[in-house]
Amino acid sequence: MRQFLITPAAGKRLIGKAMAAHPEIRRALDGGTIVIVAGTTNGYVAEEILSTIGGTGDFTRNRFFRGVTLPPSRPTTDTGRLPDESGFPGDVVITNGGWQKGKTIFDVVDGLKEGDIILKGANALDLNRKRAAIYIGDPKGGTTAVALQAVAGRRVRLILPVGLEKRISGDLDGLAGKLNTPGARGPRLLPVPGRVFTEIDAIALLTGAAAELVAGGGVCGAEGSVWLAVSGEPEQEEAAENLLRSLSDEPPFFSR
Repeated sequence: MRQFLITPAAGKRLIGKAMAAHPEIRRALDGGTIVIVAGTTNGYVAEEILSTIGGTGDFTRNRFFRGVTLPPSRPTTDTGRLPDESGFPGDVVITNGGWQKGKTIFDVVDGLKEGDIILKGANALDLNRKRAAIYIGDPKGGTTAVALQAVAGRRVRLILPVGLEKRISGDLDGLAGKLNTPGARGPRLLPVPGRVFTEIDAIALLTGAAAELVAGGGVCGAEGSVWLAVSGEPEQEEAAENLLRSLSDEPPFFSR
């Protein structure tokens, strides 16, 4: 068994690399549609997937989000968004291996069908139950509500790339009941029926090794980091070490 510290940025990159190698993603790239809904983790996912179909072109993840959490000292609107979102590029929609630049989930949701995939980030992770929930700022439910139309109505696959930094204790349904109570303030919370995909799943997919969350935290740039204990056959542990070392210099997320 070997132990590794993974920063939030390295975790996002790790998840992105694994998503690009995911068998279901590869199948959908060959003959279906993938919608990567804008979000900070999904910015890394989009970079890695786009790189497998001929390069990222003019894609940039600097504004690839609709809402973002910032330190309390930085100004945001009531919904947690940056005041200026004029540079928002749209979601990343890939159909039959081709990037439909400028499209959003709202443009394509009605045409999604069984076998297609939506990738949507999350804000709260129940690691024990492999469930996730999403903050809702839009009074109509935003991209989450739109995505669920296709998921529940047409069996479109929903995958939730989410970092271990977002783990919570407690029951997501109970937490949602509290946050969604009339009179409560702040974003609402919606648990969603998707497949959670964390750094633990990424390590398993890319190396075959098993990873377990054993500790967390840090300072001087390691805030929000997680310690993972990784075990497997010697070659699997070595592959995991090489992989995680290659990501250790991933810079923190930065948006202009």
